[in-house]
Amino acid sequence: MTISFHHHLRDGDAVVNEAVGRIAARGFGDLVLAPTALFPTHDPLVPLVESGVIARIEGSMNGSLGAACTRGAMRGTAVLRSHGGRARAVERGELPIDLAIIAAPAADSFGNANGREGPSACGPLGYALPDSIHARQVVVVTDHLVPYPCAPRSIAGGDVDFVLLVDSIGDPSRIASGTTRLTRSPVQLLIAEMTASIVEEVGILREGFAFQAGAGGISLAVVARLAERMRKRGIRASFAHGGATGVLVNLLKEGLLGSIVDLQSFDLEAVRSLSEHPRHIESNPFDSYGPQGRGCAASMLDLAVLGATEIDLDFNVNVNTHSDGRLLHGIGGHQDAAASARCCIVTAPSFRRRIPIIRERVTTVSCPGEVVDVLVTERGIAVNPRRPDLLERAIRAGLPVKPIQDLMRAARDITGVPEDPRFDERVVAVVEWRDGTVIDVIRKVESETGSGKDEAI
Repeated sequence: MTISFHHHLRDGDAVVNEAVGRIAARGFGDLVLAPTALFPTHDPLVPLVESGVIARIEGSMNGSLGAACTRGAMRGTAVLRSHGGRARAVERGELPIDLAIIAAPAADSFGNANGREGPSACGPLGYALPDSIHARQVVVVTDHLVPYPCAPRSIAGGDVDFVLLVDSIGDPSRIASGTTRLTRSPVQLLIAEMTASIVEEVGILREGFAFQAGAGGISLAVVARLAERMRKRGIRASFAHGGATGVLVNLLKEGLLGSIVDLQSFDLEAVRSLSEHPRHIESNPFDSYGPQGRGCAASMLDLAVLGATEIDLDFNVNVNTHSDGRLLHGIGGHQDAAASARCCIVTAPSFRRRIPIIRERVTTVSCPGEVVDVLVTERGIAVNPRRPDLLERAIRAGLPVKPIQDLMRAARDITGVPEDPRFDERVVAVVEWRDGTVIDVIRKVESETGSGKDEAI
């Protein structure tokens, strides 16, 4: 059977391990897990993957689970989708879910649920919405039962079969992590400043523009730099889209944002804001990222600022694997925002731990270069040749624009040329584009030690 979970509690989730452990204890095996994402807190699932209780995972994996998949511990082939692609697959029956287990910070006995109140409040529950509608059986697990009706509702009680009251569904203090805090790195702050400069100089920064930026340190710094320019020019953005952070909440309170359209909260400030501010609006993957729906809020974005583990000379982006070939990250909304926004800017340092991020060819294609417009590193800005309009304006503004090949050579002058990872023939995961097309595969990494373990991770 296929069992699904959501990730709004992020690394504070306490439901996935408990539920899968109880299923395993009852003797079930050969399971398909279909989470919206898994985090390091779910590392205890690795032995269940190795023993075959979990046959495969169709969903994003971080840390040890991704590493286990890459070394071939998973019997089946994993499937990696974007948030929009996953919602489409569930809706179209390509990812049929037998049992959806939805951790809800608040729920009534009828099954109406939200994430706004209770001791485990986590913000929106939108990523669980497709599962609640289309799964054969739906269980809401809550540690805060409220009188009917639980309102406003993220999950409709009419779609829920069972409500289970437990002591705790997780620790919301662990929603935020080190990767969701404003950077203090001089290199990353320089990247943020250059990113804000090109946004301003090419004409994106104007009254009523809409943007999405991730919750990583560079992205948060970009938002802070854009806010400085907005104050100076006396303009405001119509809305910020995607995951919400305290940085965005402060801009909303200041009046620099018309609204926050929020799919998940990345810190507790955003969780509180969703309940308190009328223009902090909960969304879901159908409305925000749906690639084949009637509407897609991401298509109204003027700007998307995204990250990468690698980018190549054709502007293809890798967010799933590291340069050693190991699967350690999920796609999230990267594909959906990049494909939909008028301008997609990827930000990254030119190298990490002496491994250059620009390569002739990325290890894994997570997002094709045709939807990526600009790369910003601390050593300069590269503009995709598909966007001569942006290139002309950036050069006219005197920004440090360079061919992407020059940025690659500059990094390699410091790091040297990296070795390519060694793979065997077995495909351990496939990467889908948001419309269901397979755009790349991830192969098993050959073990250097012969032990099958990931000592280097």
